[in-house]
Amino acid sequence: MKQTGSVIAVLGVFLFAQSALADWTPVKRLTWTSGMSFGPAGAIDSTDAIHVVWYDTTPGNYAVYYRRSTDGGATWSALKRLTWASGDAVCPSIAADSNDDLHLVWQDATSGNDEIYYRKSTDAGASWSAAKRLTWTSGNSWEPLLAIDSANAIHVVWYDDTPGNLEVYYRGSADGGETWGSTKRLTWNSSRSESPVIAIDGADAVHVAWYDNMPGHGEIYYKRSTDGGTTWSSMRRLTWLSYCAFPSIAADSGTSVHLAWAVEAAAGMEIYYKRSTDSGATWSASKRLVGNPGGSSAPALAVDSMDNPHIVWMDYSPNDPEIYYKKSADGGSTWGADKRLTWSEGNSYDPALAIDSAGFVHVFWRDDIATNIEVYYRKGKE
Repeated sequence: MKQTGSVIAVLGVFLFAQSALADWTPVKRLTWTSGMSFGPAGAIDSTDAIHVVWYDTTPGNYAVYYRRSTDGGATWSALKRLTWASGDAVCPSIAADSNDDLHLVWQDATSGNDEIYYRKSTDAGASWSAAKRLTWTSGNSWEPLLAIDSANAIHVVWYDDTPGNLEVYYRGSADGGETWGSTKRLTWNSSRSESPVIAIDGADAVHVAWYDNMPGHGEIYYKRSTDGGTTWSSMRRLTWLSYCAFPSIAADSGTSVHLAWAVEAAAGMEIYYKRSTDSGATWSASKRLVGNPGGSSAPALAVDSMDNPHIVWMDYSPNDPEIYYKKSADGGSTWGADKRLTWSEGNSYDPALAIDSAGFVHVFWRDDIATNIEVYYRKGKE
């Protein structure tokens, strides 16, 4: 009984601190499962319905789950399980197209090694198509991410160890996921090319960045396609720092592309940023965006309808990992102050965000405050 009372007291302090933050709703817990919930990812459709996916250990293996809110995050649908295979299903990524169809990719080990799978919903998440396998490699395919262009073509990136080392791959669908083009290998490096991220700008150029240790330590590299993924530019190195990892990329309705990543520093990881205003042809100098003494990592970027970038990240400055946020009101030229979003007695990890048409920022993360790892949510407007 004493332990239960302590947990309730901690939760009370946690939620009170969250509700005191001006312009942000109180924290809302989205999962109450017997297992552990990881890796939330969100998307918002044209009606401003919010869609969130994550993976969970409740069935005895990892499975992907889903919820939605049609009233700005005030209430949420019942939890829906989206994968039922015997292998572990992890690392889901979700996006909505202009018809409000939802597209989902994830990593699944049912075949004996990890492959990439896909499902689609044409009724705002009420029902979903059968799972479609996108990769058949002798190695493992990991951490897919997807983005959708203005013609509703789907673009997916991931990394794979089939060549004997980690390389970045791409596959696209021009007909809403019904059929898929051939798999394209984007890197041919003797090093580790991994953790690719993807964004599509207003001109439908496809931008991909990833972590690569080709120089002998981690740096961020980049390629783009201006013809829907048919051909790709030569590889470009974007960072020359001590150790870079955890890239995140976002693009606006024009030709600006925003990139953030974590850099190893003497006091811990720091977050850096750069942008391109010409669809990736040239890039600004790297700028230190967050340099808190405890270490900052796992940045996630999104761009609002006014073409301003927003970022969330995980920060160790309070002595345990918490979620922080900041915004640029001038397209990335300058940035506002850091804003702390969580005051958890546990550990807050894996931040993700999505922004609706009214400029509300929806943030998801996982936290072990409730003696179990669960997904949490809050929204705000700056």
